[in-house]
Amino acid sequence: MDSTFPRVRKPKLGYNTTQVDGFLQLARRAYDGTASADDAPLTSDRIRLTAFAMQKGGYSTTHVDQALERLEDAFAAQERQVAARLHGGEAWLREARTTAQVVSNRLARPEGHRFDRVSPLVRGYSTRDVDRFADKLTRYFRDGWPISIEDVRTVVFKTQRGGYREAQVDLLLDAVVDVMLAVR
Repeated sequence: MDSTFPRVRKPKLGYNTTQVDGFLQLARRAYDGTASADDAPLTSDRIRLTAFAMQKGGYSTTHVDQALERLEDAFAAQERQVAARLHGGEAWLREARTTAQVVSNRLARPEGHRFDRVSPLVRGYSTRDVDRFADKLTRYFRDGWPISIEDVRTVVFKTQRGGYREAQVDLLLDAVVDVMLAVR
């Protein structure tokens, strides 16, 4: 299979080409319904959480990440269609509204207290950065202010000692992406 991804120059690190190509083959089989019995199930959530090892001269991380985002979108649309056929479109939207309400409740907490904090000896996400982005998300959910799914997927926070627990913030961002994909 010839790759459509550019490679980084040899001394630089990019994604492991064998892992990326293998994952894309698995995704193609899963999407077109030709997955084998020993293929692991593939969902939009699993695509979002996929990670590859790094290698010198590997695939450009930017190009692969963009392809994974498009793949996640395609799988989410397919999952939405299946759920709508099985349970009705209203059930799918009801679940998205429930998730949006859980996210909104978390975002409504006071600044500096929206997420658990790590020990003062450990680095976590900057509370100021996260709270600033949380305010943008609040305006998105409450007032319909524009924010793109790309903004949520690519947000980067500085770190600080005693900051917010990264795993908790990342889970909330994943939930926001789920809601945004559901209402597309």
